[in-house]
Amino acid sequence: MGMTAPVFNIQKFSLDDGPGIRTVVFLKGCPLRCAWCANPESQAAYTQLEWDARSCRGCGACAAASEAVTLAFDGDGSPRVTVDHRRLAAEGGQGAVADACRWGAMTPVGADRAVDEVVGECLKDKPFYEESGGGVTFSGGEALLWPDFVVEAAGRLHDEGVPCAMETTGHGEPEVFGRVAGALDLVLFDVKHWDDACHREGTGVGLERIGANLRSAFSSGADVLCRTPVIPGFNIDASLSDDAVAETADGLAGWVLSAWRDAGRGGDGRPRLQLLPFHQFGENKYALLGRDYGLEGVAQLRPEDVEPLARALRERGVDAFV
Repeated sequence: MGMTAPVFNIQKFSLDDGPGIRTVVFLKGCPLRCAWCANPESQAAYTQLEWDARSCRGCGACAAASEAVTLAFDGDGSPRVTVDHRRLAAEGGQGAVADACRWGAMTPVGADRAVDEVVGECLKDKPFYEESGGGVTFSGGEALLWPDFVVEAAGRLHDEGVPCAMETTGHGEPEVFGRVAGALDLVLFDVKHWDDACHREGTGVGLERIGANLRSAFSSGADVLCRTPVIPGFNIDASLSDDAVAETADGLAGWVLSAWRDAGRGGDGRPRLQLLPFHQFGENKYALLGRDYGLEGVAQLRPEDVEPLARALRERGVDAFV
């Protein structure tokens, strides 16, 4: 098969992960554990099973296929299936369990796919890239966990005239980040918080590597777009008051501009930053994986809710937009 990586989705006709019409290759595996993650199926770097309670009939075939799967019944008689995803992956039993379910309640998420296969799938949309100025974006999860795969796939796509981007948390070895970023045309770099302790509490990792890699990206002269998910209660007070906006703008602008200046870009334009309003589109995925969703009750944000923050960031020297 050649070089492979675990892919859980190849999304066509995306307009949200870089310029133009794009194909987004979602890779499994992420070193962060963000409570608001809209793709929880991306976090583990192996194939998992999603269990859909609406389709389950409680027949027990899945549990009979593997000891990593258990079946119980709630007080009202509703079936409740629990999957030990790590154990099932170690056994390699995901396919057998999914095949055993004749009701379609068990769906494998993610599979190893070869570079040739992924590149071939992306090239089917080449006319749309050419017409719109689009291309391919490697996302996740975290693309930095699969550097050889991304570099080789991007090289093949470049040979066909297709621009490539990466959406990244920035949390990776600096040598790996530099090698992968150097193979791409655009880096979409997450900036989730400016305070190390708050970032660590919300994501599970600190800012040391992320800051170093952002400075590296800026100093390389690469096309970099910072992106911040605006999360009430994490990086902005839920009140969205003027004081809350000012506090968040001060923190974000200070951290991004510090990296910009440290990279020697102080007098060279302004860093770009896109604000992403919080949404709960991924909530149902947690139930499918047998996990609790940690942000239930947090209000979704509309673009107009975060526009004051964009204005405040622009006033502080960051080219921000929603």
